Amino acid sequence: MLTSEQKIRYAQDGYLVLPNFKSAAEMAAVRARAEAIVEAFDPAESTSIFTTKEQVRTVNRYFLDSAQRISCFFEEVAFGPDGALRQAKSLSINKIGHALHDLDPVFEAFSHGPALAALAADVGLTRPQVWQSMYIFKQPGIGGEVGWHQDATFFDTTPISVTTFWFALEDATVDNGCLWTEPGGHRGPRGVLRERFERHGDRVTMNTLDSTPWPASQVNAIPLEVNAGALVVFHGLLPHYSAPNRSAVSRHAYTLHVTDASTHYAPTNWLQRDHTLPVRGLLVGGDTL
Repeated sequence: MLTSEQKIRYAQDGYLVLPNFKSAAEMAAVRARAEAIVEAFDPAESTSIFTTKEQVRTVNRYFLDSAQRISCFFEEVAFGPDGALRQAKSLSINKIGHALHDLDPVFEAFSHGPALAALAADVGLTRPQVWQSMYIFKQPGIGGEVGWHQDATFFDTTPISVTTFWFALEDATVDNGCLWTEPGGHRGPRGVLRERFERHGDRVTMNTLDSTPWPASQVNAIPLEVNAGALVVFHGLLPHYSAPNRSAVSRHAYTLHVTDASTHYAPTNWLQRDHTLPVRGLLVGGDTL
């Protein structure tokens, strides 16, 4: 699927932008399904928020159980001092996660197929396995910042293999909180894992491994402005970030986190699967690994 030039660019930069990877019809289907999931969600089930600030503190049973469920998480500032939502529920959800790709037929179809499997092979995944999916709303006005991080922090394998597939479901711009990244930041002296998010039972910790500073926006980082339908694929060590969305338009996106089954998936990773929902690959129908 990828040309030799694209493979070289991915190896050098740690990411690749593939425009028009998904059709308007495919995006409309998952957007409509996400809206239906939020509409059916009862906030009384959980008022769990998602934030990258004090992430360890905000982890709870609802979050841990979401590894094998479809769960909704609110924006950090969704609730007022009285505990009530500041605005409509549909404009207050931060994301849906983390087993959409396995438990919902619409998202399952979007998340699998020969094109994705071929792309995974081209970026070095010999036996891809999909651990996590997230539908991210980046709500207008209140969409939260996602601080600088590396996805290998949350999906530790030996050797590191986690690869992220980030689908733009709406145009992503600097104004509405597009991704920022550091080209080549996954290799060389800066290509070191800085943190590891570990789980022991129901307790999680964020452990600092290396003091290498994060990129400085507009100095050695660049924005990845992409149009709806684009797929951004990037290496698990690549630092990336997205600013808060204070614009009047949302920035919907959908992500998959994929590792290689030929590597060792750490038992201390927060996301684990049991026999009731085995991890699967990227082909249609899902090859169980």
